[in-house]
Amino acid sequence: MATPGTPVVFVHGLWLHASSWGPWIDRFREAGYDPVAPGWPGERETVEDARNQPDAVARNGVGEVVAHFLEVIGGLARKPIAVRHSFGGLVVQRLLAEGHVSAAVALDPAPVKGVLALPPSAIRVASVALRNPANRGRAVALSRKQFRYAFCNAVPEPESDQLYDRWTIPSPGRPLFEAAVANFMPGSPLKVDTKRDDRGPLLITTGGKDHAVPPAMSRGALKLYRKSGAVTDHHEFPDRGHSLGVDSGWSEVAEVALGWLEKQSV
Repeated sequence: MATPGTPVVFVHGLWLHASSWGPWIDRFREAGYDPVAPGWPGERETVEDARNQPDAVARNGVGEVVAHFLEVIGGLARKPIAVRHSFGGLVVQRLLAEGHVSAAVALDPAPVKGVLALPPSAIRVASVALRNPANRGRAVALSRKQFRYAFCNAVPEPESDQLYDRWTIPSPGRPLFEAAVANFMPGSPLKVDTKRDDRGPLLITTGGKDHAVPPAMSRGALKLYRKSGAVTDHHEFPDRGHSLGVDSGWSEVAEVALGWLEKQSV
């Protein structure tokens, strides 16, 4: 059981609105935590407003998102746990390594600097932004077809369409450009100190059918963390895609996260 009132910060990734964490917020509150799900900097409060005002988030990169969540954490009563998805997972790996959060759950996280795997499906998803250099300064939306390929290839098409209509928003292209060159830039914002021994525990999950962050990328991240003496655990959901945190099977993923956090006594 959680220490009463332990804060949990949920961080979403590209193309989903912060409100998509709603069911997780309810479940974690029921388990005794004090959860919050802030949007990315500039993100509007509703899905509709975020779709209508894409320029509000257009120029955000990983550094800007990290700085934004540092401000959020600074306003909390004590050091939080962080739960995040995709590019949000990358952001919170930095927050964990830098000592700003006590523990972290990364759901199919985008690769940190040093992960070399480039599966074709991940390239296809990233190309939505990368095919046009001007997208570095723009917000980019997914089509219904692109969302199905990137997120919902492991669920029925009607469910994919429902999730698309309910949660998707335009997201900045800049993080994808930063990821594309991360391994060639010494000062990349995707750089994470994976060797630290004094950080909190980390759980990385993998969706076995994930197109956006295929298992090879998660394995690459885990290999980097082998040089750390801190707890780094892994859980694979073999039949799940990138939508594992928001689709009809979300509760299974949430229970794995809660069970792991209980074992870590945080």
